[in-house]
Amino acid sequence: MRRLTFRQWVGYAGFAAVFVLTAAVAVWSGDILRAGLDPQVPFQTYKPPPAPDYRSASSWALMDEGAPDRASVFFVMPTTFDGGAEWNGPIDDARANAYLRRVVLPNYASPFAREGKVSAPLYRQASLYTRLTLRDDAREARAFAYEDVKAAFALWLRNHPTGPIVIAGVEQGGELSALLVRDALSADPKLKDRLVAAYLIETLVSREMFQQRVTPCDASDETGCIVAWSSVEDGDEPAARRKLRRALDWNDRGELVGLTTAPMCVNPVTGSTQQPRAEARQHSGATNATGLEWGARPALTGRLISTECRGGLLWHSAPDADFLTAGGSWADRRKIVPYNLFYGDIERDVSVRLAAWRAKRGL
Repeated sequence: MRRLTFRQWVGYAGFAAVFVLTAAVAVWSGDILRAGLDPQVPFQTYKPPPAPDYRSASSWALMDEGAPDRASVFFVMPTTFDGGAEWNGPIDDARANAYLRRVVLPNYASPFAREGKVSAPLYRQASLYTRLTLRDDAREARAFAYEDVKAAFALWLRNHPTGPIVIAGVEQGGELSALLVRDALSADPKLKDRLVAAYLIETLVSREMFQQRVTPCDASDETGCIVAWSSVEDGDEPAARRKLRRALDWNDRGELVGLTTAPMCVNPVTGSTQQPRAEARQHSGATNATGLEWGARPALTGRLISTECRGGLLWHSAPDADFLTAGGSWADRRKIVPYNLFYGDIERDVSVRLAAWRAKRGL
């Protein structure tokens, strides 16, 4: 048997090294990229970006944009800032704001614009990294973001002293909106009379944290209640377990702690907490509105999925639609999906509840 030459040994060794390195990257790429988003500094010694001035239009992504003379909508955006050196992102981060305007506003804020004037504050949001770990630093960064949202809401409320209001938040924005609703109703219980509903989209939150001040919506025409859900595709048990394992709730001191009871789930297709599965024929319409200009209503595809609240999660059948796909970078694929399965359902739900709110007052 012919012996290998030195050059052949070097070639084979190099090939083996490349193979091992490629395999390692494939296995641990998520950990590598996640580590790259770690600020590598304790939150206690971290200096956050400057606070927004909500008297300035530059601190708002939207200011009273949408249908006039109907309802006033306060919308809190989900995570758009990747992270890196910062625990909390500056409000003028170009990449984060481009994602906000290209993906988030047309898919998630736009459904509210048919029935109300939408305002959306920019805030020093907790970075994507804080959604990927349960470290105390990450929880503190998420709680820090609340102070901006609270300040923006206080000014917004002064500028909208009368009439029906809707509070809506998605993912991180839903988490912050949950605490906002609790604090606002604690400070002014009469505010509940103005609340059409609070929409906590793709958000896990307990009934108990609201201390009976507000409850989940039990009927599609109920007002002054909460519509909250976090969706999982049928059969994806690992994703369900991961969501529940990472779920956090606000305690009495405004700290994020592990959620110990089943989250609330209101089916956006039926607008209620009732358990029977909603058939696909009841589904009002999904869309991928990414890239649309604000104010342009996307085409909707209805009768696409069946849905059911079970175990605190919203389970849905797999949608048979090529346009409902998520791509982009590793970081983008861990943000809110760039389409909305329940765009039409949210539009319909807001319309029904607002009509009920007005009818009760003879308006």
